[in-house]
Amino acid sequence: MGPAKAAARTISQQAFDEMVQENIDDLGMDPTEALEDAIQTLTLQGVDLSGIVTCVPGESNPVMECLGKLREEKTLPETVELLDELSVLCGDKGSGNAAIATRNGAVELVISICSKLHGGSLASALNAMAAVVHDLQSSETFKENGGPKIVVGILTNESQDVKILDGCFSVVAAAATGNEVLKESFMDLKIDELIVKILKEHNGESIPSIYDAIRVILSSDDNRVVASQVFGYARKFAKLGIAEILVDSLRAGLSSPCLISASIALKAVAVNDEICRSIAYNGGIDVILRCIDDSGVQGNSAVARACCSLLSKLAGSDVNKSTIVEMQGMDRLVNLSARFSDDPLVLQEVMLIICTLCLRSPENAARAIEAGAGDLAIQAMQKFPQADQLQRSSCFMIRNLVVRNPENRKLLLSNGIEELIRRAKQSHKSCKDAATDALRDLGVDNYNS
Repeated sequence: MGPAKAAARTISQQAFDEMVQENIDDLGMDPTEALEDAIQTLTLQGVDLSGIVTCVPGESNPVMECLGKLREEKTLPETVELLDELSVLCGDKGSGNAAIATRNGAVELVISICSKLHGGSLASALNAMAAVVHDLQSSETFKENGGPKIVVGILTNESQDVKILDGCFSVVAAAATGNEVLKESFMDLKIDELIVKILKEHNGESIPSIYDAIRVILSSDDNRVVASQVFGYARKFAKLGIAEILVDSLRAGLSSPCLISASIALKAVAVNDEICRSIAYNGGIDVILRCIDDSGVQGNSAVARACCSLLSKLAGSDVNKSTIVEMQGMDRLVNLSARFSDDPLVLQEVMLIICTLCLRSPENAARAIEAGAGDLAIQAMQKFPQADQLQRSSCFMIRNLVVRNPENRKLLLSNGIEELIRRAKQSHKSCKDAATDALRDLGVDNYNS
C-alpha cells in the first residue's frame, strides 16, 4: 500500500443542520439564504460535504425518503419499486445522491435485502447496489458486510436469469473499481471461472455488464497499491479460455451493442505475448480488422478507436505483426485514417499501431511508407497542431519509420516533416522527448535545440 493521504475535513449531518438553523435563528436569514451561507462557508474552509443532505429546513430529501420506506416492512412489489427508485436517484452521477445514500446506510440495507430476495426481484436489488456502491468508502462497506460472497452466491444459484446475472456483474464492476482488495476477494471466490462458465452458457449481449466486470478486475486502478496482482489474474483468465470466448463475442461486428466493451475486455486480458498470440490463433486479428473496416464504412469513430486500441496491443507480439501486415493491415489502417481525417483521436490510434508494427522491422517500415503512413503523419500534424497526444504519436511513428530506413528519411524531410516536428517540440511539453528522438533519427542537425 502507498502512503495514506491526509483525510479531508468532514462534518456530521447534525452539525450541518445546526449551523443552518443558527443562521436562521441568530442572524435572521431566510432558510434558503441560511443554507447557501452554510454551504459556502464550509466549502471555503475545505470541508467535504459529500453525503450531507443540503436541503432547506423542513424540505424532504428523496434519497432519505426512499431509504426510510425501504427500512419499513413492505410488500414485495413495493420493495421492488423502491429499489428501482433508489437506482435512478443514485445513478444520477452529478447529483451526489449516491454519497448521501452511502452515508445513511444504504449499502448495508441493500445487502440485507439482497440476501433475502429470490427470483426476478433480485435484479432490482442488484441494480440498486451497483448504483449505491460508487467510491472507495462504499466499496469497503460492501466488503465488510460480506458483499462479495453474497453476489458470487447469487451468480452461482441464479445462473439462468440473465437480468440477475447482469445485475450481479454490474455490482462486481462497481465494487472492484479502484479497490485491489475487492478484486482479490472476487478472484478468491473464483469469479473468473464463473465468468467463463456464464459466457459459454449465455450470449454475452444479454449480459453486457460481464465485459465491464472483466475490464475492472483486470485494471490496475487502485493508487494505494504499489504492485497490483491484475497481471496474474489476466493469466488465470487466459488459462480458462477467455481469449477464444471474447474473440467470438466480436464476431457479430458492429451489429453487437457490446462490441466496444468486449474489445476493451479483450485488451485487458492481452497482457503478454502468449495471450496475444492465442487471440490471433483464434481468429482475433481477422475479426478486429473486419470491425475496423466496417467502422470506417459506417462512420463509427467509437468502434474505430476501441478496435484500433486493441489491435495496437496485439501488435506488440512480433508474430502478430507479421499476421497484421500479411492481412493488408497497413493499407486498411491508412484507409481508415482517410475516412476519419477530421478525428484526431482515431488518427492517433492508427499511428500508434503503425508505430508498433514498425518497431525493429525495416520491412514493415517500408510497407508503411508505401501505404501512405508518411503522408498521414504530415497531414495530421499540419491539421491538428494543438492536439498534443496526436503530435506525440506522430513523432513516435516517424522515428520508427526512419530509424532503420534511411531512404524514408529523405522522403519525409523533402516533404517538410522537420519543421512540423520542431513546431510540436516547441508547442507541447509532452512532445519534447519524442520530437527530439525523431529529429535525431531523421539525421538532422541541432536535433536537441
